[in-house]
Parts: sequence; structure tokens; C-alpha cells
Amino acid sequence: MPIVYPHKTAMPVRDPGQRRHSWDEVAEGYTVARAIAEARRCLNCQDPVCEQGCPVNVPIRDFVRAVAVGDFGAAAATIRRRNLLPAICGRVCPVEHQCEARCVLVPHQDPVGVGRLERFVADWERTHATGTPAAAPKLWRDQKVAIVGSGPAGLTVASDLAQLGYPVTIFEALHAYGGVLRYGIPQYRLPKEIVDEDVSHLTALGVEFVRDVIIGKTVTIDQLIDEWGYSAVFVGTGAGSPIFMNIPGENLKGIYSANEFLTRVNLMRAYSFPEYDTPVQRPKRAAVIGAGDTAMDAVRCSIRLGADEAHIVYRRSEQEKGARAEDYERARDEGVIFDWLTLPTRFLGDGNGWVRGLEAIRTELGEPDDSGRRRPIPIPGSEFTMDTDLVVIALGTNPNPLIPRTTHGLDTDTHGCITADPQTGATSRPGVYAGGDIVTGAATVILAMGAGRKAATAIHDYLQRHTPTDHDAEEYRKGHADGITWATDYATTDELHDLVTNYTPGHGGHFDNPHWQGFTAAAEEILNTTNPPDNS
Repeated sequence: MPIVYPHKTAMPVRDPGQRRHSWDEVAEGYTVARAIAEARRCLNCQDPVCEQGCPVNVPIRDFVRAVAVGDFGAAAATIRRRNLLPAICGRVCPVEHQCEARCVLVPHQDPVGVGRLERFVADWERTHATGTPAAAPKLWRDQKVAIVGSGPAGLTVASDLAQLGYPVTIFEALHAYGGVLRYGIPQYRLPKEIVDEDVSHLTALGVEFVRDVIIGKTVTIDQLIDEWGYSAVFVGTGAGSPIFMNIPGENLKGIYSANEFLTRVNLMRAYSFPEYDTPVQRPKRAAVIGAGDTAMDAVRCSIRLGADEAHIVYRRSEQEKGARAEDYERARDEGVIFDWLTLPTRFLGDGNGWVRGLEAIRTELGEPDDSGRRRPIPIPGSEFTMDTDLVVIALGTNPNPLIPRTTHGLDTDTHGCITADPQTGATSRPGVYAGGDIVTGAATVILAMGAGRKAATAIHDYLQRHTPTDHDAEEYRKGHADGITWATDYATTDELHDLVTNYTPGHGGHFDNPHWQGFTAAAEEILNTTNPPDNS
């Protein structure tokens, strides 16, 4: 029986005083010795219940065992069988509520640090670049798939389908890929270089990326299917429409939604000032409304933008906060001030329309509300004023309504989320699938990946059953007729050989539509006749 130390092996982190003025990554990661020591805390359970808590079913026991014996290459290969984004998940997954919560060491000891070990393995793999990258699988299937959004759900679907031989195109509305991984998570938690590397892995698989395309405006899903020849579409656009408080003064300058603030800091690279002179308020006293992961990101960003004081203002108590314990502790170490049981009632501005403070009232907790949490009740006579020159509202998000409004036959629920089967991602529109935050509302990276994996399996099953539409059949017949004419009246034998030899389904563009498939089929028929024509 191995000796199991009761506490996780410590993760080295940078000094809090230095972190306040730097965008460098806070956690420094495990050394080899620390990783092996932590992996050896694992009991290698016969029934690894930790794996039941992972939405993408990473073989946790097997990869941890490989780390324990120092075989980091095998550990990396084991993880990548199920997880496309290990370096990302190792940094941002709420492991304390998922795999680590199932660890048999709990509650008597700390769980095995699965997230920390996953990060170590991914970083080791990236640093050592073991072996030659595997050749991209041949995209040999005729049916191509469109992915809307390049966040974690979309990336997962694209990876799984490309490896099955489908031509896949990811359409991204922004000018850079990664979705919430890019615009929502700060550099000090998730360096953008890691996102870039994971996107490059998909490019190596043959996935095509198209940016600056707003599906529902630039082109609709109906057009993707009816005009552009896509056989299936996956919608993974996330939940990016902010929720506001609707109190007086909320339209003052210097008040941001968390999405806008973090997008300016992360995607538009305000963290690289003065190299990128992104317009964003650089505060002296910041107030962030909310206490989830996004709120912690926003308040810690405000410190790095120069705030002398940074407050979390939350109407419930510390026990009801939604943020990960690790990020909460790091925010506290960096000097964030927490105003629990505090409800803003009005924002105050100066003569130029800039926010200069907020009025708030203290609260106490009553009976649970519909969310299951105790309802905050204002305490009469406890009103006070707080000075601030930056406010970030981080109260959650709703799905953007653009795609449901512009897609015929696509059902949504009362919150505007696309209605989809939780096991397959199938929507009310045949051939259209959805997953991640656009279906569940704001959740986590790994849950979005889990939804993407289920949807990829379901899309493959659908395409195997799918028969061409009447429109496809008609286009195929027209193409076949055109091919017969070209092959008999104009083509040389060498041209026929060249077309038939070099045509491979899955090249994208015009090669994948029914007309071209009919055309090439006709050319092959003529070539295979006893005396093919030669129009030289």
C-alpha cells in the first residue's frame, strides 16, 4: 500500500506583489519532481470514479500512472485520445467540481491534482515537441460540415469529424480564433500562445478556418446548406449577450459589461499597451458587480490596468460566490477588496458623463429563491456611496439571438437558448446541431467540449443515414449531363485521365457540390468506355 500524503503537491506561483503589475502567467506549473510526487498520490483505483466526473472521459487513471513512472510522452498520448485541449483544460477547468470531486481520497485528504497534472503533461509535450507530427487524415468523404464559432465546442466537433475524414470549415465572427478562450480568459490565466497552438493542431488536421464571417448576417445557415453545399451544421456560438442591472446611471461612460471589458483587454490586447493602444478605462478605483469566474477575471484585470483599489461587489455572501476557490484566493492575495452582501442601486456620474461612484445598500439573506440560493433582502437605512471610476457588470450572459432569428425552424427555450437533445446536440432543424453555452447558457470549457464530442458522433451518424435532397439529385443530373458533353465533345484522353486521377472528394469549394460530383462521374464513365474520345 503506497504512502499517500494528505495534501496536494504545491503549485509554485509568482509573488502577489509582482503579479499586480504583470500580465505574465500567475501559476508556474509543476516541475518534473513535483509532478511525479503528485501522481504517486493516486491509488490507481480498479474503478476510476474520477473519470465519471470528466465530460470528455479522459482516461485519468492511465495518464496519471504514466506520469508517476516518468513516461510523460505516454501520458500526453493518453490524454489526447479524449481531450483536444489539455493545456487549456489544465488551466481553466473547474476540476474541484468535476473529476477531483469524485476522487476516492476525498473527504479525508486532498484529491489528486488532476488539473495540475494535465497542465504539466501538456506543457511538457509542447516544450519537448516529441516526434514528427502525425500526417493529417485524408478528407475523403463527400459530405462537408460547417462549424459556427471557434470556441471549445466548435473546435472539438471539428477535430473529431476531420479525423473521420469529413471536410470541415469553422466560421468565426471575430478576427481571431478560440472564442471565449481568446476574448474571455485573461493572459495571466491562459496565455494566448497556447490557444494559437491548439488552433494550429486543427489546421494540421485539414480543418479550414474562415474569420470575420457573422453567420446570420454575412451568410445564413439556410444558405450554408442550400447554396454552399454543407450537409450538416454545428452551432457553437456561446452565450455572449450580457445581462445588465437596469438601474439608473447604467449608461454612464466607464461602465462596461464583462464581455466588452474582457474583449478589449484580451482579444484587443489592452494588456500589451503601448504596443496595442486599445481604448479601455485605466482606473484608480474599480468596482466589479458579481462574484463568478468572470468577475474574478475582470477585477484582477482592473488591478493590472493600474487600479489602486479593486472591489468585488456582490449582493450575497462569500459562501454563495460562483468563482473557483483557486482564483478567489489569488484575487484576495492580489489585494482585491470583497464587499459581500452589498447591492448597487444607482450609478453616479460627473458633468462629463463619466461614472464617479455608485450608491448601494447592505443586504441580508432570506429564504432560497428559484436558483436555490438564499435571496438577498435589502436592509433599510444601510445605504452608502462608493467612489469608483470603472464599473464592470459581471452578472452572466444570454445567447445572442441572431442565429435563431435568421434560421427557419430552429426552436429556442424561454431564455433564448437553442433547444437541442442533450445526448446528441440535434436541434429541431434536421442537419443542424448545437452545443455548449448556446444550449446550456454560460457554463465551462470542458462541458462545452463534452457537448461537442457528443454532437460530432451524432453528426457522423446522421450523415451516414442522410440521402441527398431532391435539389442535390437535380444538380447531380445537370452536372452529369455537362460532364458527358465535355468528355465526348471537348476533352482529350489525357484531360480525362487527369480529372479522374486527381479529383478527390473533400477538397472544399466547388469540388464538394452535387453538380461537380455528377460532372466527374460522367467523365469517369466516358474514360472507362472501350474507345474513349480524343478531341486533341
